Amino acid sequence: MHKVELTCYAGNLKSLKEALSSGADSVYVGGESFGRDTLSDDFSREDLVEGIKFAHDNNKKVYLTINLLPHNKDFDGFREFLMELDRLNVDALIVSEPGTLVTVKQILPNMKVHLGNVSNVYNYETANFWHKQGANRVVISRELSIKEMETMRFKTPEDLELEAFVHGPIIMSYSGRKLITSYLESKGKDDYSPKKRYNLTEEKRKGQYCPVYEDEGGTIFFASRDLCMIEYLDKIIRAGVNTLTIEARMEDENYVREVVSVYRKAIDDFYQNNFEYKCSEDMLERLKNATHRKHTTGFYLEEIVNYD
Repeated sequence: MHKVELTCYAGNLKSLKEALSSGADSVYVGGESFGRDTLSDDFSREDLVEGIKFAHDNNKKVYLTINLLPHNKDFDGFREFLMELDRLNVDALIVSEPGTLVTVKQILPNMKVHLGNVSNVYNYETANFWHKQGANRVVISRELSIKEMETMRFKTPEDLELEAFVHGPIIMSYSGRKLITSYLESKGKDDYSPKKRYNLTEEKRKGQYCPVYEDEGGTIFFASRDLCMIEYLDKIIRAGVNTLTIEARMEDENYVREVVSVYRKAIDDFYQNNFEYKCSEDMLERLKNATHRKHTTGFYLEEIVNYD
C-alpha cells in the first residue's frame, strides 16, 4: 500500500509551523500575485525564507501557489520571480493554467509543478493531458466521487501524483474580478479588508452563510458547510490518492493545529493497524469543535450536496 502525504494550507508563518509540527508532511502557501514583496498581508518574503528553512530542517516541504488566473501584465518580471523562488529552494509550484505551467517549465525545467484545484480536473484524460505538459501532480476536482478517483488512478501513469481535498472550506466558484471591492466602492464604503468576514446567503437558504474571500487574483466563494472526510479516509487512500489536503484559508493556527493532528493520527492508525480503519468518536468530536461550521462529505460518496 502506498504512503500518502498530508498537506495543509498555511496563511502565515505561525500556521506553517503549526501545520508541520502537528504532523503535516508539507504545506502550501499564498503567492496570489507573483512579483510582489509579500505573499499576502500576513506572509512576508522573510517569513517564507524562515518557513522553508523550518520545513527542510524537519524533512518537510513547502509548495507555493502562483496566480490563479494571471493576466498579461502579471508576467512582467515573472522570470526574476521564478529564479528567486528557485534560490529559496521551494519544493514545488502550484499553477492553474497552461501559460504559467509552460513558463515555469521553460525557466525552471527541474522544478516540480502541481496543477491546482482551480483547473477542474474531472477525468483521467484531462489528468493525462496535464501530465504530458509537465505536471507532476494534479488536484482532483471535489465534484468527483471516490469511485471516480479510483478510475482516474487506474487510467493515469503511476508517476502522476493525485491530490484530493479531505477537509475544510469548499470552494464553489472563482471570479477573476474583485467583486467585493467593486461593490463596496459603488456604495462609497471602505475598501475590502481581509481582516473582516464577508458572507453571501441564498434566498431559499436563509441563515446559511457562504464565506467570500478576496485576494489579488479575484474573489472566491465558499460553500456554507466544510468538507470532512475523516470517517472515510481509508476509502480515499485505497482509491490510489497520493496526497490528502486540508484547506485552512480562512482559519488560524489553532484550527490548523487541531485539524492536522487529527488527520495525522487517522492516517497513522490506518497503516499501523494493517490497513484496517475505524474513525473514533474522539476524532469526530475534535473536528466538530474546531469550527462553528457544519460538515459535509460533498460529492465524494456519490451524494448530492445537501446543506439543509
